[in-house]
Amino acid sequence: MIRVLVVDDHPIVRHGLRGAFAGADGFEVVGEAADGAEAVRRAAALRPDVVLMDLRMPGTGGVAAIRQLAPRVKVLVLTTFDTDADVLPAIAAGATGYLLKDAPVEELLRAVGAAARGEAVLAPAVAGRLMGHVRRPAHGALTERELQVLRLLADGAGNREAAARLLISEASVKTHLLHIYDKLGVRDRAAAVAEAFRRGLVS
Repeated sequence: MIRVLVVDDHPIVRHGLRGAFAGADGFEVVGEAADGAEAVRRAAALRPDVVLMDLRMPGTGGVAAIRQLAPRVKVLVLTTFDTDADVLPAIAAGATGYLLKDAPVEELLRAVGAAARGEAVLAPAVAGRLMGHVRRPAHGALTERELQVLRLLADGAGNREAAARLLISEASVKTHLLHIYDKLGVRDRAAAVAEAFRRGLVS
């Protein structure tokens, strides 16, 4: 019996997922949570085999929760969003798989079973994005200053804080960020940090 914790901020989605698992042998929904912080607490109490995790939720989001749960708990992302800014941070945080909410019930059940066994599960659109990201050519090495900005970003610093710590202007930080995005082939902070972790530029 695979024990599942369902995490989504929409009650109707949680209800629908309960119904999907109720009609299938070998699965038990042991609990629900409406945000990432509640998911972490409930996972500690209920010890599910798989946490089915939405990403964008009020309060604590899915990626922050995944960082606390993985790799102790297998986390399968189930979301509507498949942009680089959503996919890359979730995978970097330790998600076992990434599925979209338009997946058929049979695919969802197979994915949860595979995640419980520790197998990576990716929706075709997500797999295509990751392959394209890996194959994307590098646009030159980062300078030492760009690496410093990137590491502060990974630590959660904003532009003002980064500027103060590096003794440069906010405008300079913004310029460095644009160069970082271009060289890493990304479009925003979250994707830049995820790519930096993937490449081992930050730890």
